[in-house]
Amino acid sequence: MQILQQALFVALAGLASWLFAKNIGIIRRNVLLGKEEDLTGNPSLRWKNLLLLAFGQKKMFRNPLVAFMHFVIYAGFIIINIEVLEIVLDGILGTHRLFLPYLGSFYTFLINFFEILAVGVLAVCIVFLIRRNVIKLKRFISKDLDGWPRSDANYILITEIILMSLFLIMNSTDRALQVKGAEHYHDTGNFIISGILAPSLSGFSSSALIALERGCWWLHIIGIFAFLNYLPYSKHLHILLAFPNAYYARLEVAGKMDNMESVQNEVKYMMQPELTPAEQTAPMKFGAKDVFDLSWKSLLDAYSCTECGRCSAACPANQTGKLLSPRKIMMDTRDRLEAVGKNIKANGKFKDDGKNLFSHITVEELRACTTCNACVQECPVSISPLEIILELRRSLIMEDSNAPQEWNVMFGNIENNFAPWKFSPDDRDKWVEEMG
Repeated sequence: MQILQQALFVALAGLASWLFAKNIGIIRRNVLLGKEEDLTGNPSLRWKNLLLLAFGQKKMFRNPLVAFMHFVIYAGFIIINIEVLEIVLDGILGTHRLFLPYLGSFYTFLINFFEILAVGVLAVCIVFLIRRNVIKLKRFISKDLDGWPRSDANYILITEIILMSLFLIMNSTDRALQVKGAEHYHDTGNFIISGILAPSLSGFSSSALIALERGCWWLHIIGIFAFLNYLPYSKHLHILLAFPNAYYARLEVAGKMDNMESVQNEVKYMMQPELTPAEQTAPMKFGAKDVFDLSWKSLLDAYSCTECGRCSAACPANQTGKLLSPRKIMMDTRDRLEAVGKNIKANGKFKDDGKNLFSHITVEELRACTTCNACVQECPVSISPLEIILELRRSLIMEDSNAPQEWNVMFGNIENNFAPWKFSPDDRDKWVEEMG
């Protein structure tokens, strides 16, 4: 019977790992559909960003209370899952609390720490559910989150509550069995939380307690495997992608726009034709119409988005009633990227479906952006909605000549008068002389 359970566990673990690896492979392929961009320079600063922004959640601590609660869940995910290593090894080897004989009293200390953390995670998840569904903070009731995104956040919080509850019940029944002197249930010492709960289970028979303990053990590990494979379909993929996203963040000064070298060269060669290389050809495309035209980093941003809404809450356009929502820009980009990925899977390569990013993101949204960088500044995981907005606007203006009349007047003035105003350079010089 034990061999059968071990075989079942190995099969389950293997299937879960294979499915997860497959889905991560699809996401990696989708991200690499973007244009190449070298973001490997200055590794020391990149590691610093990873440690401070991803591990340390530096930006979250602008609101200390919420940051502390988020950190409890984050620490619970990272630290309590150390205990999952023992569960996995127990499942493969057919043992029970494999690390206990080697760690002794330190094992009891670790489990006590895990249990205190689990109670913290339970409490914070309940608070977060209340914030989303009872208090209904403004950034959580935005129409950006209508449908699946709002449900997704609730499903994850409920799953965390269930997993932590199973962990505590498993330990409580384990402790109750130790007190009864059940075979294979070695004395671990009294656990802080489950030790309080264990006496309430003393009235059950050993066989009933074993069934309960084993049931919680199996449900806990199955829940973890299910959660692992839910991540690629959820906004909580940021749990994993926040780290590479922070490492590969753009390090330029905030607000610096990428120079369009092809346009610069066009102007230079127009002014100095003798510098034009023989093989010079006009650039094929300006800006971005679809995900293929964006940098791979922008596509990684889309998958890393936590949908927390801090970007939209800080966006002056959004807060003054404009249609723009930086969070929606990231969600729409991810939706389009997912659609492209499914297209490639179905056809072996991308088959034109008559759609692009403008099928998801409207011109009105893009024009509302003031390029103030508030969204970039507020994002806790180094996402830049502005990069996508700028590329799409470049395509609108330089590819489609799609700009408001006021903008076209300004463009004409810059082209003809070298300034946004309708005055010749000579007139401006006279004005300066008169004012002087």
